[in-house]
Amino acid sequence: MKLGFFTMPMHPIGKDWQQCLREDREAFVLADALGFVEGYVGEHATDPEENITSAALFLATLVDATKTIRLGTGTTNMPNQHPATIAANIAMLDHLLGGRFILGISPGALPSDAEVLGNMDMARPAMFLECINHVLALWSSEPPYNIKGQFWNISTERTHIPETGMGTIPKPLQRPHPPIVVTAVAPFSPGITEAAARGWDPISANFLLPQWVKTHWAKYVEGCERIGRPADTANWRVAKTVFVAEDDATAAAYALGTDGPYYYYYRTLFSKLKRRGALGVFKTDFKQPDDSVTLEQVMAKLVIHGSPARVADQLHALKEETGEFGTLLYAGVDWKDRSLARGSMTLMAEKVLPLMNA
Repeated sequence: MKLGFFTMPMHPIGKDWQQCLREDREAFVLADALGFVEGYVGEHATDPEENITSAALFLATLVDATKTIRLGTGTTNMPNQHPATIAANIAMLDHLLGGRFILGISPGALPSDAEVLGNMDMARPAMFLECINHVLALWSSEPPYNIKGQFWNISTERTHIPETGMGTIPKPLQRPHPPIVVTAVAPFSPGITEAAARGWDPISANFLLPQWVKTHWAKYVEGCERIGRPADTANWRVAKTVFVAEDDATAAAYALGTDGPYYYYYRTLFSKLKRRGALGVFKTDFKQPDDSVTLEQVMAKLVIHGSPARVADQLHALKEETGEFGTLLYAGVDWKDRSLARGSMTLMAEKVLPLMNA
């Protein structure tokens, strides 16, 4: 099993934004130093708690601060940008990173982002599909472009100059394009099947119950079989909320305490999903009424915590339920206690991972 990092941290409202960004960057630099193989960051334009507004821009600040970790958008919210802008910016980022880039894509889930950008009432899944198709078409073709769609038309036919290349969208360093991943947040996600059929790989979200995470593998196999592609567990990434401390008592106090960052993360997420009528990810039975789901139940099922040995035992139990997967993505939260936060990542890499792979 490999170790990666995935974060869309819930920072407390009112916390200094510069401090948030410094700590978020520090987490990626630490992950690189500890040998984490991948690191992903999400983006939201209109959320003061989840306040990284551009995943690509944030990752660009890590180009020279990291050495070996592959960095990915988690995710680029495709309907919220013009496909030509995405194609050009991601190509440049791939070059800046020397090919250490992974493109994570999604339709985007934050309603206020959709509203402020004017596409809240549009067919966002269809926009997502058209956008990534346009991006891939730009990377695989030569100018002048004449790409037609329902939402975007892309052309440089009137302005292309063959002698200078003006009117050309740059191509990424990795050919034909960087690896593409999609984050799955729903049980039995049909999106995983479609992604696998296109050669893309899945990330199972950290806030999904293990019994639903397990369903993602079958959907991935289904898509791979459609195109005769081998279904390899090494390509499956599972994100989990984990906190490791030297002893179980310290871990429990920080991971479950009502004044801690893990409680803040899940309380905020629980509130947002409940408001949108989307608590299904926390239910063991789809027929279960919303009122029967409590925050304490959710945290007990989703937050893995303890000493290195105890965490390793819990992760072994997780894999027995979900089946094998290739990379565990350690989910980042706010660094309320910098020492404990750094210590947890260090213990995860230096103590827990060797126990898992022994």
